[in-house]
Formats: sequence, C-alpha cells, structure tokens
Amino acid sequence: MSIYDVLQDFAMASLLILIGQFLRSKVKFFQTFFVPASLIAGFMGLILGPRVLGILPWSSGFGSYAGCFIIIVFTVVGINGFEGGGKTEGAGKETIERLIGFEMFKQLGMFIQLSLPIFFTLAVLCKMFPDLSPGFGILLASGFTGGHGTAAAVGKTFQDLGWNEALDLGTTFATAGVMTGIFGGLALIKYATMHGWTMYVKDIHQLDDDLKTGLISKENRKEMAVETVSSVSLDTLAFHMSLIMLIAGGGYMFNKFILTPYVIKGAPDFTVAYLLGLAFFLIFRKTPLYNYVDKRINTRISGMFTDYLVCFAVASVNPTVLVTYAGPLALMTLFGILIVFITVIPFGWLMNKKCWFEHSIFCYGYLTGVFAIGFVLLRIVDPENRSKTVEDTAMLPFLNFVEIFVWSLGPTMLLNGQGWVFGGICFLVTVVSIILCPILKTWYPASKYPLDGRGGY
Repeated sequence: MSIYDVLQDFAMASLLILIGQFLRSKVKFFQTFFVPASLIAGFMGLILGPRVLGILPWSSGFGSYAGCFIIIVFTVVGINGFEGGGKTEGAGKETIERLIGFEMFKQLGMFIQLSLPIFFTLAVLCKMFPDLSPGFGILLASGFTGGHGTAAAVGKTFQDLGWNEALDLGTTFATAGVMTGIFGGLALIKYATMHGWTMYVKDIHQLDDDLKTGLISKENRKEMAVETVSSVSLDTLAFHMSLIMLIAGGGYMFNKFILTPYVIKGAPDFTVAYLLGLAFFLIFRKTPLYNYVDKRINTRISGMFTDYLVCFAVASVNPTVLVTYAGPLALMTLFGILIVFITVIPFGWLMNKKCWFEHSIFCYGYLTGVFAIGFVLLRIVDPENRSKTVEDTAMLPFLNFVEIFVWSLGPTMLLNGQGWVFGGICFLVTVVSIILCPILKTWYPASKYPLDGRGGY
C-alpha cells in the first residue's frame, strides 16, 4: 500500500461525503430524520465497495483508517482539556442540585448500558451461542454511548487482543445507535409535545432549513475560529495540525516502542495519546504557548477526522461477519434500545426537576450515538438553550475521563474471564448513582411531580 493509495481512498471517500451532503440537502427523508452525510457516505461506500458490488477500488488498508483516526480524535479531547469552575446563572443551592442530578443521570445512563448488556451476554447470549466472545457485551455501549469513534477504538483494542470481528460488530452497533437516536428521538419528541412534556416547543415541525438541510444560510453563518499565528511565518491551521499530529503520533510511538516492550502490554494507542494531550494541556494551559491554541480549530479538525472515520468505518464493515453474528446482534440491539428508553423514562423524569424532558432527550441522543445527536434533538425542543442543558454538560466533564479508562480496561478484563467483575463494578456505580440522588436531594418523587414540563429556568 503506497501513499498514492491513501490519496485514492480519500478521493473516493470525499466524493461519497459530498454526495451524502447533497442528498441530505435535497432528499426529504434524510432531512426529516437528520441522517448525517458521513453516514450516508459510509453506506454508499459499503454497497459500492469490494465486499458487495465491487465498483469502488478501495485499497487493501482502507479498513485501518478508523483505528488511526480515533487516536487523533482522542488527542484533541486531551489537548482541549476542560474548563472547570465555569459560571452558571443563578448559582446557588438549586443550581448545584440541578448539576449533580444531571451528572448522576448521565452517569446512570452510561453504566446501565455497560453493565446490563455484559450480564445479558454472559448469562444468556453465551449460552445460546456457545462460540460468542464474552467481550461482546461491551460492544453495545461502545457503539451506542461511544459512537463510531469509540466503537473503532474498542474494536481495535479487541483486535490487538485477538478478536478480529469486534471492529465490524462495534461499527454495526454504532450505526444502529445513530438510527435509534434519530428515529427513536424524533418519536419521543413527537410524543412529548403531544403530552405536554416539553417546555419551549409545542410543534416539532417548526424547524429552520439550516437544521434540516445541513447547509447554513448566509445570514446565519459565524466565524469558525480566529488566526493565532501569522501566515507570514506559519498557517494557523498548520500550527494546530502540527500540534495534534505530534502528540497523536508521539503517543502511538511511545506506546509501541516504550510502553509495550518495557512497561505494560496492551495499552490502547488512543488512551496513551489522550493522556499525552491532557498532560500538554495541564502543563501549558497557564503559559503563553497555550494562548495560541484555539480550541475551536482543534474541534473542527477533530470533527473532520470523525466524519471521515464514520465513512471509512461503515464502508469497511464485513457483511459476512454480520451474517455470522446476526442472532446475537439482533437480540443485543433490541435489548439496548429497551435500556435507553427505560433510562429516559422513568429515570430522566425522576432525576431532573425542571425541564426534565430537555435534559433527558439530550442524554438520549448521547446514549445512542454521539453528543452531536443529543445536540440535534435538544435544538428541536429547546432551540435557544433555555433549559441550560449545554452549560450543565460543559460544567461537569467527569464522565469524559471515566470513559477513557472504561474503554481501555473493559476489553482486557472481559477477555481474561473477569466479565462478571467488570460488569459488577459498572452495576455498582449504577446503584450508587440512584442511592445518592435522594441523599443529595436530586430525586423528585413521581407522586409530587407530574409527568409534564415542570417549569423552565
């Protein structure tokens, strides 16, 4: 595989992404259900690729792009760090209770999705399908909660541990999660508006064309970022790319040449790169150097690689693997959908006093795909963010750090026969999250608060 094969792969993926965006802007079905252009591109790449119709000449290594790109995505998470100590309007007891309740709800949703599928796999699926890997249980959460990027990371970790089909299965769960987030989320919103659960929108058809088509009209466009380095010396984008690629590549090489042979074997590349990026943030955030880092540019670079990651990940799925695992895939997907709906109702209702549905629908999107799905659903029911859901999410980045280590340690423990231990730890976190809510006064009994909007902020 030569560098020109990479160029060819990117040319074909870029064409598919552009076609995907065109279809999103013109086809009502894609607009109605907010299907991402990169996902449309991935399906086209799969159908036209060598594993189905054999029209597109993908290179022999095109299935490796997703695993590589996720290193870059996690590197940006580390470099951008966290804000911490942000200001929230009306700071006080009620604000603190709201933040704690929302964080407990997010934590509960994630760890329910981790623990119950692992138990379901070990207790049921492994008995129905004796050849099924015990690691299968964590793939649902890696795709639903994590999205295509995390599914690629966890799949790559499993591949390194000897389970090669995991990447295809994780990508399939991620795709099913996005579909569940979009279709199920819109159904939930429609039901909620009919029954008075929403605070700020009573008709889901009142959406602007920018959100539907994915193309921003001139009057609504904003500056993407600012230049921090003079182009006379170095282009600003080149400066940020250099920083990201240095840390991403440095993390990969550090893991390959130092950690693996001399310290610890099996540490995921994306975890090492994330930790290096976070170390950079912690060391330099108070220095003049970090003043020239624009987090918005980093985020856009991360978003670009994520779009290509989704396209390549879906296009490289092996249909034979899906046929082989059709039984457990179908059962686990249905089980996952049930878990997500149960998380929203009743727990979203019981753990969020005001604007409970706005908070819950954002977490529903986050629990079925990525934050982008959550933001799309939130914007439908709260276009001006009056529920403060976005601020509440940014104020508490705790789960961002927890997830890194969950996705790193989980696969190893599951394949080493410690599945019940890992699942038990995750379930314990779930139980503790519920128990703490009444203690911290962030539990709102159904008898006291009816199933409606409960007032806004």
